[in-house]
Amino acid sequence: MARLIKGLKNNRKVVFDAGKFDDWCVYVVEENGSRKAPFDIDYFTDLKTLSAHYIGNKVYDDFVTIYNLTTKSIDANVINQINKIVITYQEQHQIIIEQWLTVLYAGMIAEENKQFAILKKRVKRLGMHQVLIENLSPSIAANFSKGKKWRELDAVMKPKGF
Repeated sequence: MARLIKGLKNNRKVVFDAGKFDDWCVYVVEENGSRKAPFDIDYFTDLKTLSAHYIGNKVYDDFVTIYNLTTKSIDANVINQINKIVITYQEQHQIIIEQWLTVLYAGMIAEENKQFAILKKRVKRLGMHQVLIENLSPSIAANFSKGKKWRELDAVMKPKGF
């Protein structure tokens, strides 16, 4: 049964529901009920494009704010923080930043709950860092972790400070 994470301003919802492996699959549900599990490349691409409209590392820094607050559970305080962050963006960007920060938040909760995951939410931060700070292409960042052992990824993350 779907668990609501957040209703969005565009009448979409972000939910957890059963996926191929567990009940922590993140879906964006349209107003008509159709749903899609977004891929890393989807939000990496949009957030990279969006970040070009803002000075400094705003998009990455806002993501890190949510990252730092993320635990194993959905927290109303984090949802409120997402809402506060969203209004700091230009009006035309608010819908997409709300959706992707919520999806990332849900994805990090899912990572924190994966039974045998060692790196947990850090994998999301690595991808975001690669796209928004290191300027890697969304495609390369989305596929970077595939097939790598956790120790190899941990060795990449530690010098970056996470």
